[in-house]
Amino acid sequence: MPFALITGGHSGIGYSCARHLASQFTWDLVLAGRSPGRMNQAADGLRRDFGVRVTCIDLDLSSLESVREAAANVITLMDRGEIGALDALLCNAGGRFDGPVAYSEDGYELTFATNCLGHFLLVDRLKDRIAENGRIVFTASGTHDPDTADGKMVGAVVEPDAETLAHIGKNGIAPVSAGKRYSTSKLCNILNAYELHRRLENSGRSVSSIAFDPGSVAGTGFLRGMPAPVRWLAKTAFMQWVFRRRGITMGSLDFSGASLARLAADPGFAEASGKYFQSNDGKLIETRSSTLSYDRARAARLWDQMEDLAGLRPKEDRNRHDDGREADRGCG
Repeated sequence: MPFALITGGHSGIGYSCARHLASQFTWDLVLAGRSPGRMNQAADGLRRDFGVRVTCIDLDLSSLESVREAAANVITLMDRGEIGALDALLCNAGGRFDGPVAYSEDGYELTFATNCLGHFLLVDRLKDRIAENGRIVFTASGTHDPDTADGKMVGAVVEPDAETLAHIGKNGIAPVSAGKRYSTSKLCNILNAYELHRRLENSGRSVSSIAFDPGSVAGTGFLRGMPAPVRWLAKTAFMQWVFRRRGITMGSLDFSGASLARLAADPGFAEASGKYFQSNDGKLIETRSSTLSYDRARAARLWDQMEDLAGLRPKEDRNRHDDGREADRGCG
């Protein structure tokens, strides 16, 4: 039986995706999140309604130690034969964190740590356990593109420099708005999805790396971080009409969840690696992401920086990389 691991699979778009994977594709599931009670409740419902196997893994994406432990737990289950190789890894969880800049237990800005770095490390730990022809899907957002109505809604992205993003508000780095932190984190996810596609392709692995924008969906992590009046207003038919008139990419819990499930399991998306898809007004379409998201030099630099932040490279390699950056700055 195919398996999918879904971060945040117990709520919102993730839970909708889980239900579609179970009902339409009869996939077994691993739900990974930081709310054991809610995960167990969701798992019970999936087992009862669809007869699939569901495993729950504790995971706090903002904590690198938690990510390492969660990945190790998944690998242990695989080694015991309790689950098979992952057919899909869905990097879905995320959120927007309003108010003063907050930091993870590792000292990294919370939006970047949760939306980007945690998923980056999780993929690194599990990528060798993904089945051939398996898929990795990164949930992104149209807010990453400053040339669209989505990108103008929350604040234009800033430079996708991981060192800066991780330490916003510290070490003399000026803070930026919650909206800009959010949109830039989603740009980083797309850059990483494309860079992972290239690296998998170069290594000869037949594993896909896909970027997905579920559209604006009331009740998701993005809106949950906003004031209550904004959350209420966003759900009204009037505001849905206004968003459409403004050209906002519109999703829904059911259709966006179904779209994420299709990207994970539908044979029609077997050649989707390195591409960007949007759930928009009841249609799942392949489209272009922002111009900046196709910058290979930025993507490679971001990847190197995230490896450093996640502690994935030996110290001597990091020092050589730092020396190279100093040399680059000296050549300006």
